[in-house]
Parts: sequence; C-alpha cells; structure tokens
Amino acid sequence: MEQNSMQGMWGRYFLFILLSIAVLVGHSFWMARNAPKRQPPAEAPAQVAQGVEGAKDDANKPAKAPPGATEKPAEAPKPAEKPPVVEEPKHPDAYVTLGSLDSTSPYRMLVTVTARGAAVARVELNDERFRDVEDRTGYLGQLVVDKSVRGTGCPVQVVGPGTPAAAAGLRPGDVITAVDGVEVTSWETLQDALAKTRPGQTVALTLEGKPEPVAATLGRRPLEVIRPESGDPLSFLLTLRQIDDLKLEAPPLDPNQKQPRPPALNQELEGLDLRSGNWKVVSHDEEQVTLRRRLPRWGLEIDKVFRLAKVPEQDRADPNCPAYHLTFEVAIRNTGGEVRKVAYQLDGPTGLPTEGWWYASKVSHYWFKGVGLRDVIASFGPPEPNVYSAVEIAQGEWRKPILTDAQKGDLAFVGVDAQYFSAVMIPQRQAAGQCRFAEWQPLAVGEPPKDVPTKTNTSFRLASVVREVKPQASWVDSFQVFAGPKKPDLLDAYGLKGILYYGYFWWSAKPMLWLLHFFHDYLVFNYGLAIIMLTVVVRGCMFPLSKKQAIGAQKMQEIQPELKRLKEKYKNDLQAMGRAQRELFAKYNYNPWGGCLIVFLQLPIFVGLYRALMVDVELRGAALLSESIRWASNLAAPDMLLDWSGFMPGFITRGIGFFGLGPYFNILPIITIVLFLWQQKKFMPPPADEQAALNMKIMQYMMIFMGVLFYKVASGLCLYFIASSLWSIAERKYLPKTAAHAEGSPPADKPRDNRIIPRLSLNPDGDSARKELKRRRSRRRR
Repeated sequence: MEQNSMQGMWGRYFLFILLSIAVLVGHSFWMARNAPKRQPPAEAPAQVAQGVEGAKDDANKPAKAPPGATEKPAEAPKPAEKPPVVEEPKHPDAYVTLGSLDSTSPYRMLVTVTARGAAVARVELNDERFRDVEDRTGYLGQLVVDKSVRGTGCPVQVVGPGTPAAAAGLRPGDVITAVDGVEVTSWETLQDALAKTRPGQTVALTLEGKPEPVAATLGRRPLEVIRPESGDPLSFLLTLRQIDDLKLEAPPLDPNQKQPRPPALNQELEGLDLRSGNWKVVSHDEEQVTLRRRLPRWGLEIDKVFRLAKVPEQDRADPNCPAYHLTFEVAIRNTGGEVRKVAYQLDGPTGLPTEGWWYASKVSHYWFKGVGLRDVIASFGPPEPNVYSAVEIAQGEWRKPILTDAQKGDLAFVGVDAQYFSAVMIPQRQAAGQCRFAEWQPLAVGEPPKDVPTKTNTSFRLASVVREVKPQASWVDSFQVFAGPKKPDLLDAYGLKGILYYGYFWWSAKPMLWLLHFFHDYLVFNYGLAIIMLTVVVRGCMFPLSKKQAIGAQKMQEIQPELKRLKEKYKNDLQAMGRAQRELFAKYNYNPWGGCLIVFLQLPIFVGLYRALMVDVELRGAALLSESIRWASNLAAPDMLLDWSGFMPGFITRGIGFFGLGPYFNILPIITIVLFLWQQKKFMPPPADEQAALNMKIMQYMMIFMGVLFYKVASGLCLYFIASSLWSIAERKYLPKTAAHAEGSPPADKPRDNRIIPRLSLNPDGDSARKELKRRRSRRRR
C-alpha cells in the first residue's frame, strides 16, 4: 500500500500523458459511432449518367442484348465512324498572369494560366504573412511553367507583376545564362544558383544578347496554394465526356479488380485534345483571361474564363475581405445547325502545399481513419463536409464514381483541403439546371508515394449531366474558386466555415485562440510571448489548487517514515495495512489523490493549444524571435535548431517511422523533458524500498520515451510546457514549507517543543538538514 501511495504521488506527473491518451481513445470511439456518415459510392455505370435533359432520349434507344446472348448478323450495330482529328490550326504556347504579387495591389494573389489545356498552373498569395516556411532562399519569381524546354540557358516564359523579376525588368523571351557569374543552362541550374542566395540579396543576371548584367533584388518566396508538381496534371483541366452518341468509355474491367474503373486520368474522346492541346487566348488583362477551343467537326466552341476578384478600395486594409477567389466559367456554344447532346468532365485543383509533411498532423473528422495532407472535401448541404482522405484515395478506396442524388441536395462545394489552406470550387446557380452533375469522384492525380501516402497529390473529377444545346445557343456553368488561408471569418464569408475543424476539444481550442490573439494583437505583438502569457494566466488561475498539491507533496514526504513502519508492521496483512494507511492519511489530513484535479484541468488546455497550433493559420509562420533566424521561426512546427541531414543516418533524417526524427535537431523538446526529469527528481519523495526505486527508474525511462514521441511537436507547445514547468518549480521553491499536522497537533511519537523555533522543513538529504539546524541555533545565540 505504501508503494501504491507513492505511485499516486509521483505518478501524477505522468498521469497527464496517460489521461491524454485515454481521452483521445474515448473520443475516437465516440466519433466512430456518432460521426456523420460519408456518402457511400453508389453503383455507377461505365458510361456517364445522364441528367433529366438526356434521360428521355435513352428510352427510345434499343436495349442491349444480355451478356452471352447471340445476336443476328443483320441486327448487329455498324461500327461508328471515327471522327477526324480536330481541324483547327495549332495555337502557340502562351502563359498569362492575373493579379499581382505586390501586397499593395488591389489583388490578393498572382495567378499563372497556361494555354496548354487552358489550365491554372500556379496561385501565389501576396500577403506577407503567408510565405513559404520551408524555402528560405532568395526568390526571383516563377519564370518557367514548362520545365522540359531546353536551350542555351533558362528561358523566361512568364514574368508575374510584383515579382523581383518584374522589378528587375525581365520580360518573357529573355534567356538567363548566368547568376553572379555562375553559368545557367536550364531551369534546374537556375534553381541551384538561387539556392545559395538569401532574401534581400542583390544578384547580377546575365541575359543572352544583352551586354550588361541586370541587377535583381531577391525576395521571400510566397506561399503557393496551387502549383505544378512532378509532372502531374495541372488544375481545372476540362474535356467533353459525351458528344451526341459518342461517349467516353471506361477501360475494360480488370478481373482482379473488384470495383469498376473510371476513364483513365488523361483519356479523351478520339479526336479531342482539350486537356493537352493549346487553347487560343482570346482576351486578357490583369483581371480576366478568356481561352477558346473550336471543334469544327461538331460545330462546338468552348470557352474557359478566369476572372480574379478585386479588393474594393475601402477594404484594402481588411485582411478578411472575401477576395481570395477566382470566378471560373465554362461556356459551350453550338455554332452549327443541329442540336447537340453534350456533357463535360472537369478536374479540380492540384498541387496544394505539403509543407511540414514530416511533422504535420491534421485534425481528422473521422477517427480510426487515415488522414492526409491534401484531403478531398465535398458538401451536399450539411454544415460539415464529407472528407475523403488522401490515404484512402492512395489506397484506391474511391476508384468508383459516386453518383449524385438531387433529392439529397445539389453539390454545395467540393475541393482539396490542406492543413492551413484550401482550394474549393463553389458552384454558382443563378438559374435552374446550372451546375448539375451526374457523378463525381476523388482522384489521385499522381503516383501515390509508397512510403508517405499522406503526401498523395489529390484532386477530384466532376461529370456534368447531359444537356441538349440548340443551334446558336450556349450552356454556361460558373464556379467560385476559393484559394486561400483557412481563417474563420474568411471561410464564413464564402460559406465554408465547416471545413475548419478543431476536433472534439473545440470548446477549449477556441477560447485559447481568442486569448492568444488578444495578447498578440493588443499587448505583446509576438505569439511566443503570447503563449507564455497564456501559461501565466492559466497557472495563476489554478494557483490555489497547485498550492494545495504542493502542500500535499510536502506532507507525503514527512509521513514517509510512518508509512515505512506500517509496511513492516503489517507486511503479512494487506487488509490491515490498508486500513492503517487510511487512518494515517486521515490523521494528517492528507488526500493521496488531491493533486489529480490540477492534471484534469490542464488536460483540455494542453489539447486545446495543440489543436490551435494544428489549425490556426495565424500561428503558422509566427516566429519566437525573428523571421530572419531559422530557429523557432514557426511556432506551429519544431524549432529546427540545426540541419543534421548531412551527417545523420537516413532512417533518422527522413522523418518516417518511430525513429524518423526528421532532418533537423530540435532543442525545445529536449529542454522540456530535462525539466520534467529535474522536477521529478527534485520534488518527488525518495523511494522507500527497492520496488518503489524500480518504479521511479521506469518512470524516468518513460519520460525519455515520451521525449522521442514529442520530438516533432510544435515549438509553441514545447514553449507552453517549458513555461508551465518553470512555474511549477518556482511554486515548489518559494511556497512556505509546511510540516505535517495530525489534526493540528504534532505527531504523537514526537514530544511537543514549547520553544518558539522557526519550523524546519524536512529534507531527504540529512546533511543539509543538520547544517540548516546548526545555522539557526547559532543565529538564536547571537
């Protein structure tokens, strides 16, 4: 029983972690039983499901013969004539930009559009708060879209307004041959040269055909919400899924595959190259671009229009002004003389950020389900969207198209959700029948990484209903494409607040965030100091409880000798020993579980702060000291004191698995664990027997194990633990020492001393106690 009492005493320091695990497991069970059900994949035919407009035509078609039936030769359908290749002159490569990277411009982003597939290649945010937290080298601008182009140097294909390249006077068609005298032969060698630079540095660019170098002052790389990635398809590619009776068929069913496969990623109707061919740039300015393809064979004309939102003059200073979007229109016109039945297929955004993949941890809507860095989200009306994780998509769980059901609600929005940013398509329905879809499907647009499936580049595919387009008529569908940070007020303005999810501890995370923002915005203007102030407020509110816990720990130290005597006396009678122990605790008014309340109170605070760091975009990139210092430059990430990837083994630096600590040496988790161990050694009572000593040693090893688990946690969370531990140490050191009382009297086995002597706190170190007693006696003689 004495052993149990000691475990109840110093086990409270480890109980915090055990309770955290217990709460998370309990929450997982609750969520697994009560979470909103995702829309299950319905049985989908190989062909595109038709909408109301096209359903009536199917009734007049002859039914197909059942499998295995013998058809008469006279009744066999004639093979359809293959349409010729589109008779249209090829358009040249073209790259245009919308908006500006200048934060003082009336735009929130810089958008790069390529004529190849009329796709969005890149979306870069110009807010200085949203910079790339991994690449801290000098940024010249994204000058190249097609990296396969080779020549004598690096060809400049596009120059975005507001970039350092634009400020230096670079123009599309220039060729960079050297940077500060270092030869450049391709895009890759240009990146290698810029990797040795820093933001604010001025470099000399040698251009082909120009005698004098051009000076360019480099900047900090912006955050790219959408970007090209490893040869994967670009964003918002479109093709026609059906033209009259010509339909995009699914590949033959693999006998080893249980589910039917959708059409291949880049498959198109024969004769079409809408995904890979160049579109004609019809019109373009800094706010809008229109791209067009004509299909003379069918008398169709397709336009894709991208229009960037502009910030009103009076709202320039409002960071939550809803201007983080593009208006994307798809217009199909029938320029011929026959009615055409048409359906299109549209892919969503790709290449969202994977920053911090080796330490990032997203909050999942569904427990016991793998969650990725780029999950697909879709909503048909509920406040919280259905979530299709990147891990499940990589494993092929959503190979089957999902039929939409108009009775359950039209598609409200669908997008790709990263940890702090999202790219979401919101259909705009100004009239009945607009933006109606027969089916949709989450996609893996690239080869899923085998070792890190959470990094899978995901997107989605929308298949419209079949509509009849009369001669000289048009079919127009419009979307609002949000591409920006997941800020609560901003998401609320777009009707996307449901995608910001704090988990089961939202009731703790939101007040914690409110306090952090208040301290930052009005008092200290630094989130590191705000976290320390939050710790002071929390521990100050719990001071009465922590004081009671400290006094209980002192009492436990002083009654240890009596507990040891009880154990010797009743070593063969556990029941009698338990009864005597309870009487001893009552005699000294000691509750062995009295210190657990403070652990329970700190648990939601710890989880709430952890959730806040994982979700709140304002804490992403917030520096403890300065952005110019790499260490602790992002409180939502490990502190990254030293890059040790050059000399540590690969299984440690790659950041995968239990021993995958990542490419950086982090000091704050080590300081946290050292403080835990020091606090345990300094304030825990000495073990009364060998078993207690063994348990204490096991506890120390568990602390080290916990340090490995906590090695990649956010530096802001480590800062909270360090500040809280220092507060606890200060409490124990400066609280007045209190001797144990038996109902207000000294222990019965000690004679009462009527002399007025300052109370001496018992110290397990006998030499220190004797020296202190001798010092006080000499003071009284003087």
